[in-house]
Amino acid sequence: MSIIKNQNTGTAKISIIIPVLNEATKIKQAFVSTQSSTHVEVIVVDGGSKDDTVEIAKSLGIKVILSSTGRACQMNAGALVASGDILLFLHADTLLPSGFDVMVRNSLQQPGTVAGAFSLRIDAPHWSLRLVEWGVNWRSHFLQMPYGDQAIFLTKQIFYQKGKFHEIPIMEDFELMRRLRRIGHIALIRVPVLTSPRRWLKQGIFKTTLINQIIIIAYLLGVSPQQIVRWYRREKFRRS
Repeated sequence: MSIIKNQNTGTAKISIIIPVLNEATKIKQAFVSTQSSTHVEVIVVDGGSKDDTVEIAKSLGIKVILSSTGRACQMNAGALVASGDILLFLHADTLLPSGFDVMVRNSLQQPGTVAGAFSLRIDAPHWSLRLVEWGVNWRSHFLQMPYGDQAIFLTKQIFYQKGKFHEIPIMEDFELMRRLRRIGHIALIRVPVLTSPRRWLKQGIFKTTLINQIIIIAYLLGVSPQQIVRWYRREKFRRS
């Protein structure tokens, strides 16, 4: 398949889309990390928060829209109202580095590049998390498979040409990256985003990493995302 030609993204507006569900403790920090930038808009897509997430976002002057619960649905809803030529999908517990906007535009200007993401840094001192980071960054660079917590970005044109996020309950980022790497290069910016360690620390670093790998293998073997989510939720229930 031929590579989609790069748009002129050197001065393009970036729409930062943040899907949220009960992120009152994180949303302000995520928003602040977007402010060392030019020509961007921030869109928070709420999936039914029961805390003060929406009120906090509105108090910061962020555009807020409501959506059905589900990260894929929420990100697609944000893309639909975005006015930028570049879409950047940011998790609420992840912080962008200073100058991210220039890095994103420069990456998408490179010939053959169809999308990109940042390297990953996890905000905790545990040595085992340094191994997790190494594995994530190796996979992203050599296998061209960054995931959603690395702030995936691409042009709106390519996003819609390749069918948006599949509205499945899990693995929506994995599925999009698989489609994109078939048509071009996925850039990995070496400067990392900083993400919360909460899911690794809550479940245990080794267990979280193992579960993530089992989920990927199950998906590749044809297990439906719906079945994977049912299994995952039962595991969480037993741990609680």
